[in-house]
Amino acid sequence: MTGTATVKIATPSDREVTVTRVFAAPRQHVFDALTKPELLKRWLFAPGRSLEICDVDLKVGGGYRFVFRGPDKKDVGTRGTYREIVAPQKIVNVESWEDWDAGETLVTTILDEKDGQTMFTSTMLFPSREVRDTVLKSGLEKGVSENYDKLDALLASMS
Repeated sequence: MTGTATVKIATPSDREVTVTRVFAAPRQHVFDALTKPELLKRWLFAPGRSLEICDVDLKVGGGYRFVFRGPDKKDVGTRGTYREIVAPQKIVNVESWEDWDAGETLVTTILDEKDGQTMFTSTMLFPSREVRDTVLKSGLEKGVSENYDKLDALLASMS
């Protein structure tokens, strides 16, 4: 499926965005790529920035912090706390941006495997419709598509 998968974005409610994509990899590989700093640094980025700080304490109540840096760019940071982890099929966490006081977003990620492929579904529940709409207008679809293309390439190299 490398190179042919597309991200699908839906808005099931006035505060939610659901992102889905199929990856041609076992869900354990996808789970690892979502949770291990050494793998996250190989695919996760922000426009013009790479993931420089990647701290992950993968346990319920544990947290994470990501800082993206690029030449002549302001650092962009995000952090969160894990609320539920059912490896390798489910992660529930809250997240917030360090330089944007938009409140916490609840993120539920489900990984379903069938025939060696993994359906990735991530539902983000934003604190308000305004925050959801701001995120959608900021280029969410383009950004996740580019990130997940890089993730797809990483997963292909792990097989």
